[in-house]
Amino acid sequence: MTRPALTSAGALAREIRLLAAPGEDGVPLYRRLYRQLRAHILSGHLPPGARLPAARTFAADLRVSRNTVEAAIAQLVTEGFVERRVGAGSVVSSSAREVAPFADAARRAPAARGAIRLAGRASLSARGEDILRLGRREWARDPEFGPCATNVTRFPLQAWNRMLARRARRAGADLLVPADARGLEELRTAIAEHASLTRGLRCSSDQVLIVGSSQEALDLAARLVLDPGDTALVEDPGYSGARSAFVSAGAQLRTVAVDDEGIVTRDLPRSGARLVYVTPSHQFPLGATMSLARRMALLRWAAAQDAVVIEDDYDSEFRFGGQPLAALQSLPGGDRVLYVGTFNKVLFPGLRLAYLVLPEPWLEPFAAARRVTSGSCSPLLQSVLAEFISSGQFASYLRQARQFYGRCRDRLVEGIEREWGSGVQLGPSNTGLHLTVRVADDVDDVALARRARAAGLPAASLSGCSIARTPPRGLLLNYGSSDPERLATAARRFAPALLAATRRRRAAAR
Repeated sequence: MTRPALTSAGALAREIRLLAAPGEDGVPLYRRLYRQLRAHILSGHLPPGARLPAARTFAADLRVSRNTVEAAIAQLVTEGFVERRVGAGSVVSSSAREVAPFADAARRAPAARGAIRLAGRASLSARGEDILRLGRREWARDPEFGPCATNVTRFPLQAWNRMLARRARRAGADLLVPADARGLEELRTAIAEHASLTRGLRCSSDQVLIVGSSQEALDLAARLVLDPGDTALVEDPGYSGARSAFVSAGAQLRTVAVDDEGIVTRDLPRSGARLVYVTPSHQFPLGATMSLARRMALLRWAAAQDAVVIEDDYDSEFRFGGQPLAALQSLPGGDRVLYVGTFNKVLFPGLRLAYLVLPEPWLEPFAAARRVTSGSCSPLLQSVLAEFISSGQFASYLRQARQFYGRCRDRLVEGIEREWGSGVQLGPSNTGLHLTVRVADDVDDVALARRARAAGLPAASLSGCSIARTPPRGLLLNYGSSDPERLATAARRFAPALLAATRRRRAAAR
């Protein structure tokens, strides 16, 4: 029997149970309330346009503080499930209509498990030639620049070294032999708990696979999902490493444009694509966050096409306003999503530990693929990272790092707005370790990036992230690897070169 919509404050309050369920120990009260309200929206019990109770009344009915209710509703507003309307209060967003096809299917039948498709220079294969060409292109990039680089001097090395020394002293034979291809159970459990709590992922430790890097995760996915000649969809501009992984697997690339809501889902092809790669939490390189409507449209498209979605969540731990958005994988229809996370960007690049969260049918194929490709990562480092997370050191480091990188971002933005004039357009900068500055389409952004680096700004060209015939022009500026005062000084030092390039463009136009 279909449950009626929850249209009254009292009915809604009676449906909410805030006692900790199994697996929710340590979850803040507002997160439990947020999850239950979100579940009611996703199920249709709170339909689009439904008005939520006033925070004071709702808090009294639930016997919690008003701040708890406000925090839960604020997160729903951030994620697009709820809108605040003048004179109407908080109402369920019209975007929630996009959830209906998945909610209806979930009520009708359990989720189906999809089938799985399963020396010398002169000796290189055609694919080997492609890999060589792609690798040379990556080598040609500035080796010191990375848009997502962190300031490694800020990492709590002493605490890490104490854990490392303690684990090494106590190491048994199990840390001296190759680990399970899936990764240490201790680390997979810590990652599953962290990802569920902070990113809303629906997963257990069995769904986590430890790899060496995001690039390795993409390479494995390309090998297992794509046959030579299959079409892979990528964002443009987008991450060149994803393009390289898919081309190396013999795929045909097709680009899809992005705007200030993320990938433009209306441009997705109606047939033929096997895989789509997206960066929904912080689009690389433009910085947009994919809207809820676009997320649901993408998942609906993937279901209709029997396609796989790769969600690269490369830096969402560094969000400077509010909580990180719930992952694409956590939404209805997310059982087609291969979720990629990494510690190499969050902690330090030499760690070489990342992970995949996989739908259950993909667990065995990915574990088997690791056995015939890279094997496994260092058991000792895996055990240290597991302790670093479970001890609370990781959460403590993230809090301090967000504050520091937030100051770096603020000083860089202040310098740009004060010194660079009106000839540039600043992109979003509320997440991650880089921001994008757009310039006119006839400016040589490759040369501009060289001048920026000479002035002390870690920079790369925006056009290098695109394979379009007329790529967008601009700079990718990393603020994570520097410090606030150096960034402010570098922005001021670079301003004359930027203004001169803008003046030359205006003179040529006249």
